[in-house]
Amino acid sequence: MDFSNANTQLWAMFIWAGVIAVLLLVANILTRKIAFVRKSLIPVAALAGFLLLILRSVGWLNVPMVLLEMVTYHGIALGFIALTLRTTKEGTGGMFAFKAGALIVSTYLVQAIIGLLISAILFYTVLPDFFPAAGILLPMAFGQGPGQANNVGSSYEAMGFAGGRSFALSLAAVGYLVACLVGIWYTRRVIRRRNLSPADQPLVSGSVTVDAFQDRNEVPVSESVDRLSMQVALILVTYLLTFLATRAIAGLVSSAAPGFANMFVPLLWGFNFITGSLMAMAVKAVLTGLRRSGAMTRQYQNNYLLNRLSGLAFDLMIVAGIASINIADMRGLWLPFLLMALTGGAATYWYLKKLTPILAPGFADESFVAMYGMLTGTISSGILPLRQIDPEFKTPAADQLVVGSGTGILFGAPILILISLAPTSQGMLWLTIGLCAVYLALLLVFLLGRKLLRKAK
Repeated sequence: MDFSNANTQLWAMFIWAGVIAVLLLVANILTRKIAFVRKSLIPVAALAGFLLLILRSVGWLNVPMVLLEMVTYHGIALGFIALTLRTTKEGTGGMFAFKAGALIVSTYLVQAIIGLLISAILFYTVLPDFFPAAGILLPMAFGQGPGQANNVGSSYEAMGFAGGRSFALSLAAVGYLVACLVGIWYTRRVIRRRNLSPADQPLVSGSVTVDAFQDRNEVPVSESVDRLSMQVALILVTYLLTFLATRAIAGLVSSAAPGFANMFVPLLWGFNFITGSLMAMAVKAVLTGLRRSGAMTRQYQNNYLLNRLSGLAFDLMIVAGIASINIADMRGLWLPFLLMALTGGAATYWYLKKLTPILAPGFADESFVAMYGMLTGTISSGILPLRQIDPEFKTPAADQLVVGSGTGILFGAPILILISLAPTSQGMLWLTIGLCAVYLALLLVFLLGRKLLRKAK
């Protein structure tokens, strides 16, 4: 075997991984040393992604697009698997987790309705060549971040939406700016109102919460297998099961309904993070059952390390997703892009401002700023402003993001069907908007029904 640089297959992945690592370090230095960048609260990974996008756009770094797309695609699935494998804290499961997930998915539906109405109006008026179902990319970009924006945007591009992938990724990128600007403005208002000292809190990454390094009955540090190796093994085994399950489902659908499979199977692979999260829930249930039965005496998941691994996966996903935007593909799409970004940011603000005081009494400000940051960016852009007003995570707002991301998978599964329906015809477009409205109403009944009933009595 040739071990020299002539063997590009041997070295290419590690060379570009090193480049991304250098940019992450540079972005971290800029964040720490430049006051303006530090006060912007922009996540280090997002800044590194913008730096790589600039370097790639001017031709200084010719990063393979296949590599960036691969990192973005796998990053979101591995990150969600790591989050879902976490053991549940006392008081953050049950109804708390399900209501957090319902709030997240209901916000996706608000964004979807706004986005679809904008794209439909533009299609019927000033942009007759525009892809009318493009609006459903707004919740994928704002709510899910670059990973899902990349997956659904690529699927829609294959269906005829020219520039769909770059359009979705650009929405995801501007979502970070919206999250950071609103986060700065809102946290400063809270700090002034509470007469708090705006302490310079350390900037942290994606899924950080307060976790013990070792819980009771965990694999001890002195064990022959490294604890980090065990977490990586659990994640990779779960991802292998995800691949096998997805392939099996795709095969069954292709055999039973070939016509439907042409539309459904690409989205099934694109939404592999949903299947991955469900598989992670199954793996976690098996491990819990084995411990309860006494067949297994140790807890193999470590929340601290799983958080670190999910943070790594999300950071790499963010860098690669932003860097893979093709600015040239945005020609002719700036009007819908700006309308969706501005209206989506405003609608998300209004919706969460109405619901968080009802659903999070006692920590409404913390819940709002964390949820808004996550639902316009990713979990990292929700955690960062939260630390300005709740530096030690004394409120459940941080846990609301983490457990809500898990249960949100269950509530969000029907959106997969809506995404596949919307682009098939103009009639289906309006049906999708109607179904989004009906599902939103059902989730609101679940979230507010008991409170509304009490008020009525």
